[in-house]
Amino acid sequence: MPPEPPSLAPDALHSRIRETVAERADTIWGIASTLHADPEYAFAEHRAAALLAGELEGAGLEVRREVAGLPTAFTARSGLGRPTVALLLEYDALPGLGHACGHNLIAAAGLGAALAVHSVRERLDGAVLAVGTPAEEGGGGKALEAEAGVFDEVDAALMFHPGVHDWAWAPLTAQEQYRVGFHGRAAHPTGNPTEGVDALAALVELFNVLYALGRRLPEASHVQGIVTHGGTATNIVPEYAEGRFGLRAATTAALDELSGQLRTCAEGVAMATGTRVIVERATVRFEHFRDSPVLSERFAAHLGRAGITLTPPAPGVYLGSSDVGNVSTRVPTIHPFVAIMGADGSDHTPEFAEAAVSSRAREVLRAVTEALACTAADVLRSADLRERAWARHREAAAAGR
Repeated sequence: MPPEPPSLAPDALHSRIRETVAERADTIWGIASTLHADPEYAFAEHRAAALLAGELEGAGLEVRREVAGLPTAFTARSGLGRPTVALLLEYDALPGLGHACGHNLIAAAGLGAALAVHSVRERLDGAVLAVGTPAEEGGGGKALEAEAGVFDEVDAALMFHPGVHDWAWAPLTAQEQYRVGFHGRAAHPTGNPTEGVDALAALVELFNVLYALGRRLPEASHVQGIVTHGGTATNIVPEYAEGRFGLRAATTAALDELSGQLRTCAEGVAMATGTRVIVERATVRFEHFRDSPVLSERFAAHLGRAGITLTPPAPGVYLGSSDVGNVSTRVPTIHPFVAIMGADGSDHTPEFAEAAVSSRAREVLRAVTEALACTAADVLRSADLRERAWARHREAAAAGR
């Protein structure tokens, strides 16, 4: 049996962590700024991944690159066995907007927190795992990592997201996209119109049916579609037409129901129009986010030391989707929002990109790095905290929440 780690009062441990974060604050801000100045996009974040993995490896963590078969994904481990707490690092940017979602701050905070916990590893059980997660903006790196088993031996997953609100958890929906293709028969619209089967007409009819369906969908469920192929010439009855449809729902179960409705509608239209239809998923599925209230409360308490108070999100508000949902349905997970600009702003804008390297962002980065590191240390130290987090996680899963 390995020796028990030496005991350290929680306040003293947290003080040690905060001191370590303070010592590295300039370095961590420099990394956030470097990422911001050099934006890279989904599954092509080679320089960002190299920078982050290099910092972790240089500090003595065991780094594995190209995890889950993804060239810009990595893990960095300090310690062995269970319990294991994962800190999630996002670092992809938005084409044309750079870091207008603040992923430079997410990466830097996860990095700083992992290094801070690593610095007190001799006082803790288990392991801390920094997980480099590419392509959140549509590619679904975390979803692919989860499918590959990266989180199978993890007891908690922690990250934050910069935003325009100070919210304890993220109201994120489930989402996926489908490709729907109708096959008809080409003909000349004047010479032999009765021999044609108009695939485009079938696709247009599907839009009409889905519009009617949308009027009775539950809260947070919707379908949004575009035409991606509508024919080749105006004097040819289109023999093929294709649309792409984005589906969102409050829960993954509701998304399953909505995707079934899409398929039923498409097949009904095909039957009515004499076409043949193919419906296939076109993207990685993002599951809905399931917050761990036990861990969110602990993070909020640590963040409160910096004068930042987190509140529940406004009722009925949903903020899109993220592949962190696929992690949260597997292990207790937190994804709070911490404001780097006022509530009259919005992410995915040039203004938010500017805010991601502002003086306010720098203050938030240090505060959330401390809170993430202290929360991670608490997870590793406290069996009671882990057990309560897992109990609530299983209750939510059983209830379909």
